[in-house]
Amino acid sequence: MLKSAELVKTMICLSRPGTVAGPFAKVLVLYTGGTIGMATRDGVFVPMKNILIPRLKTIPIFYDEKFANEYFTEEQKHNHLIVQESPDDGLSTDVHRVVYVVEEFDPLLDSSNMDITDWSMIANKIYSSYDQYDGFVVLHGTDTMAYTASALSFMCENLGKPVIFTGSQIPIFEARSDGRDNFISSLIVAGNHCIPEVLICFDRKIFRGNRCIKKDSSRLSAFDSPNMQPLVTLAINIMVDWPSVFRSWEASKFQVHTTMCPNVALLRIFPGITTQTVRAFFRPPIEGIVLQTFGAGNAPNRKDLLEVFKEASDWGVIIVNITQCTRGAVATSYATGKALNDAGIISGSDMTPEAALAKLKYVLSKDEWTLEKKREYMGHNLRGEMTTNVEGKLSILDFELIESVAKTLCLSSRDEIAKLRESLYPNLILSASRKGDIKTLEKLRQTGGNISATNQDGRTALHVACRNSKLETVGYLLHHGASVHVKDYHGDNPLIDAIDMKNEVVIKMLVQAGAVIPWPPIKVAMELCSIVLGQDLNAIKCWKLAGVDFNSIDYNGRTALHVAVCRREFEITKYLIENGAEYTIEDIFGNTALSHAKKLEHCEILDVLQNSMDSECL
Repeated sequence: MLKSAELVKTMICLSRPGTVAGPFAKVLVLYTGGTIGMATRDGVFVPMKNILIPRLKTIPIFYDEKFANEYFTEEQKHNHLIVQESPDDGLSTDVHRVVYVVEEFDPLLDSSNMDITDWSMIANKIYSSYDQYDGFVVLHGTDTMAYTASALSFMCENLGKPVIFTGSQIPIFEARSDGRDNFISSLIVAGNHCIPEVLICFDRKIFRGNRCIKKDSSRLSAFDSPNMQPLVTLAINIMVDWPSVFRSWEASKFQVHTTMCPNVALLRIFPGITTQTVRAFFRPPIEGIVLQTFGAGNAPNRKDLLEVFKEASDWGVIIVNITQCTRGAVATSYATGKALNDAGIISGSDMTPEAALAKLKYVLSKDEWTLEKKREYMGHNLRGEMTTNVEGKLSILDFELIESVAKTLCLSSRDEIAKLRESLYPNLILSASRKGDIKTLEKLRQTGGNISATNQDGRTALHVACRNSKLETVGYLLHHGASVHVKDYHGDNPLIDAIDMKNEVVIKMLVQAGAVIPWPPIKVAMELCSIVLGQDLNAIKCWKLAGVDFNSIDYNGRTALHVAVCRREFEITKYLIENGAEYTIEDIFGNTALSHAKKLEHCEILDVLQNSMDSECL
């Protein structure tokens, strides 16, 4: 166990923003294996256990030893590391220091050996640690990284934080390694940019994971996103394409779905393919096929093949058509492509093979969906994995204020207008949110506005809507993917604003969407004790709605119940006991709530505590 002083110091440094070195972000690193952590043995690269963390500690950018010696306990030094502080060079103003924890899989895996079970392990680990970290980095082998990232994008439902896969072509400990840049970039982005997607970071770019393919086995630029530009470009500044970020439309908590259907296959059409070959693919237990066809989705217009496709579709096999080409999408512009569509084959638009297989595994595993719903969802864009034709998309110049300012400043180029948008949009969005102007918010969103953008204080539109109790605006923002996890420069997320305003309806909405109290237990305990001193039972009830632990202790080891008993607050004491507060917790002086009640002879409160003890005995 940690000593009280050590515990307090550690919790302050890791959980409270605003220290001398600036705010901190917390990232969990899952080291599954791959080239990035390999070492040389007998002239070849091999995975070796328990060497990654010790060697990272020898690289200054990955481990600030001075900080660790000052703030980490000996126990934490085993797997807690902190990215070296960036110099105040004017280029890194949006980058906070990252404290990260490395968890190493046992055994370490070659990515070629990974399957659904391993995907589930990664997903479950993210789920169990979700509330404790701002983002996640997965160190993974490159060979099947696109498959795993695609699978995780579907398995992670209602994702609200970044999950970044990365690795390297050369081990991180080699002199010419690309792993250092990939890893440090992943850590910084995961800790500082709330992109609610599964991503792949490689060669100074970050792509949507389910849009990636591995394009090269020998070059350092191993990955590409053929039909979509990078979401993040890592240059002197970190440039995020916020309008392209995919956001869930469901205001629900994060969860993982790990029961993926294994009965799918990939069939690549080639000239002269026989009916027997195709028929063999559709034999039980096959439930789904990804069909890779020529060009824009064409296959031999042969009656025998089309009959096999039609028969399989009628049996209930879901067939998805994607192109063999690296870029482009399938269409029904040609007669051969239309014939496949008429046979019941679903268009996969511009999905990669990796994404199409992962999506098919996911959709087929949804036992609660009917077959028709599964077919329908295979043609829908679920995680940004495919391009759909969205009509009526507004231009940024359709927003009158932007057009007026652009004309006044004599701006005409796309880059100039984009910079104008970056400067004005966050404050316009927050202003509209403060007024509850949903019409303006919708127009700003449709013209490329990021509804989770922050102002100079790190606050978002959702912070402002919660602070001003704009119920309809909160609902609109949540259902359009506004993040409940973004913290302002005081370390407060929108849930804290809702609690401060004692708006129980908003608190329930945020909690349903996955919001959790972002404060360390010591700060929570201090706030609860202060509320008890103020005799504000309604405030305590709001904290309970938000999921508070009434047994959090302050610097003196005291809980809210200690204070309530000492202040003879009968109703508050009763409420705390009824909602899980423990009366046997000792403060640093050895006093419990029960011992206080006895010493002070608070008879009514002693009766409440006695009733609680009697019910526990039963």
